[in-house]
Amino acid sequence: MHELSPLAPFGLAKAPNNTLVTPSLRTALSEAVVPDFVEQAASFGRWWYDFRTDQVVLSSNAASMLGVQSRWYPTLKSCFIHILRDDLSMLEETLKSESAEGGSVECEFRVVNEIHGMHWFSLISSPQSARKHAVRSGLILETTAAKHTAVRERLSFESTQFLLRTDTLGNAVTKVIKLVCENLGWEWGAYWAVEPSATALQELSCKHFWHDPAYSLDIFTADSVTMRMAAGVGAVGQVWQTGEARWIENLGSAPGFLRSNGAANSGLQSGYVFPVVYVTDDGHRHSPGVLEFYSRLSRQRDAQLPILSATIGVLIAQTAQRLEQQETIRQLAQIDGLTELANRTYFYHMLDLACENSTASTKSFGLIFIDLDRFKPVNDAFGHEAGNVVLREFAQRLQALAPIGSYVGRLGGDEFAILLIPQNTTLPLGEQLNTVAANVLRAARIPFLFDGNDMTVSASVGISVFPENGMTSPELLRGADTAMYRIKKNGRNAHSFFSDSTSHTLAVQQSDVAQRMTMEAELHQALTDNAFFLEYQPIFNGNGEHMHAVEALIRWRRANGDIVSPEIFIPIAEQSTLIINIGRWVLRRACADLAHLHRSGFSHLEMHVNTAPPEFMIADLPGEVSAILRESGISPHHLCLELTEGMLVHQPDKVISVMQALRELGVGISLDDFGVGYSSLSRVKRLPISSVKIDRSFVRGLPHVTEDKAIVRAMIELGRHMNLRVIAEGVETDEQLDFLRQHGCNLIQGYILGRPMSLDALIALHRPR
Repeated sequence: MHELSPLAPFGLAKAPNNTLVTPSLRTALSEAVVPDFVEQAASFGRWWYDFRTDQVVLSSNAASMLGVQSRWYPTLKSCFIHILRDDLSMLEETLKSESAEGGSVECEFRVVNEIHGMHWFSLISSPQSARKHAVRSGLILETTAAKHTAVRERLSFESTQFLLRTDTLGNAVTKVIKLVCENLGWEWGAYWAVEPSATALQELSCKHFWHDPAYSLDIFTADSVTMRMAAGVGAVGQVWQTGEARWIENLGSAPGFLRSNGAANSGLQSGYVFPVVYVTDDGHRHSPGVLEFYSRLSRQRDAQLPILSATIGVLIAQTAQRLEQQETIRQLAQIDGLTELANRTYFYHMLDLACENSTASTKSFGLIFIDLDRFKPVNDAFGHEAGNVVLREFAQRLQALAPIGSYVGRLGGDEFAILLIPQNTTLPLGEQLNTVAANVLRAARIPFLFDGNDMTVSASVGISVFPENGMTSPELLRGADTAMYRIKKNGRNAHSFFSDSTSHTLAVQQSDVAQRMTMEAELHQALTDNAFFLEYQPIFNGNGEHMHAVEALIRWRRANGDIVSPEIFIPIAEQSTLIINIGRWVLRRACADLAHLHRSGFSHLEMHVNTAPPEFMIADLPGEVSAILRESGISPHHLCLELTEGMLVHQPDKVISVMQALRELGVGISLDDFGVGYSSLSRVKRLPISSVKIDRSFVRGLPHVTEDKAIVRAMIELGRHMNLRVIAEGVETDEQLDFLRQHGCNLIQGYILGRPMSLDALIALHRPR
């Protein structure tokens, strides 16, 4: 660099290249060569500029701050050789224009060199008011620390804004990378994230990057995006594995750096790599990725990136965590937890979109509505876990057979649907729908295995087509449901398209729904108006001479006097909690009437009361029964609750614990409709029951149907060996009665011995002598 010659005692001084120093700068030059310890201590330097000749003189400390060695420069550009190009143009323009006007100068600029990286400075001139002063002078102040603080704050703020507002991590991360590079002087940056993999081996890939367009860095970029880094492999993999940041001061010779050739071809020399890490609520460290930045300069460890890396890493990690949580929430909101298919809400949303898109494009699509046949018996016989196995495996089969571009959803219970949107195919839509529906039927018929047992079901399938059967989701769903309903009524295990002939079925179905809703409202009012009443059917001993018990049978008298059969209103009541309220009314009324019967001379008579499945799901049922018994003054052993066999496979542990508590009270329990359910003999043996009822379907064939005779004899024998009373219900002929007596049936109930009757009629007809 230049060394200044001693000043001549006349108007001009010589620079080393014999360039003349103007007289106006002679004094400045004499001051500049003398070191000033005040400048060093206060971190500033002085400058002089002759705007007419473009010559510059720097003080010793100013030259040191700017990374140059000479004190005198023939031009402004030759002085500020390390200033950024954009800043030099601005400084040059500001100095010359402001100097020409004689005003003060204040300008900020950045200087980059190999040793110290990027630093910020402020150039300030002393006030000049006269044009005659050709030389301007002033101070150079280093503002790097303040700028670093401001940059950190701005980077943190802008990064936070990017990351908080984003719905995709890639978009925001790319902006953050660009922000860091532009503000901290790095030429290339990237984010490596975990690559989805079906294997246990996890690898990172270069997901998002940015580089300064002023430099040709395509080779290094190409090397990066084609690589995969496992834990411990390369600089990125090592940082990901250890969780510790790493400086790479020489990319060409750094051990373990796998892209040294690409870096050399792109002119990159140094880099900084740091992990993106967050700690989960349970204290586990989780690292979704790694950030890296590279420079064309030999960066030193006092650069600003290490100070900011922790903040940036945490922000990106928190964003990744937030987006992961959002995805989990989305999955929960859109995916059925049992089958992992689209749930009802999301499937309806996709159907709405298909209607909107097809209306605009006039394209057609199909909706396939699927309902499993005989699914409830599987649940009743083998339990809910078996039912879940069927639903999960059937869902997997539907996913496998659905054409590309289709959506498969579970609408609830055992109902599924396929939204079939034709892709590029020459097959007509009707043929595609027929093929898929036939595959669905075959998939349903393949047995499902649970606990060593083969479980078989089938499917009823209804199909509607856009726009022929509707332009909206509700219209298409109603059409497909109606077509399916027709299959259900006509034997099941088939598929059907919605057509005009099914419109009448739809109207009937809608009418049925309306009637059920109306009746449910009437039942609520019937409870309030005390419109229910009981009739009692006797249960006699085997010889028919002694009335052992009566069964309470509910009836409903409407306001107009019409009597509604319990076969009509009980199934409707069982679809809501209304059945529980009705059941409590029956139990309370029956116990009160039994007390009256006891006072009327029927001192040993028992009362049988039917209970609905929801009642046995209530853990406090024994307590409520005990309270009613105390209220009516009835001994527990005079009450017998009847429950159907199917209830025992619906949450059996819960039901059996309630049964056990009732038996401990002394209340009898009778298993109704015995033989038509799915209970195994080993299960019946463990039940806390006191009697069984032979279902009327077996009694009806006596004594002529060989199978019915064998079944009834076996049930009577089973009851005898298990010390259970056996009640035959639905006995209507002398032949049936004789057969049952001949084979030792304990108790008989049926029209041949007594029809249901009012309490007063019962007392009058059977009053003890």
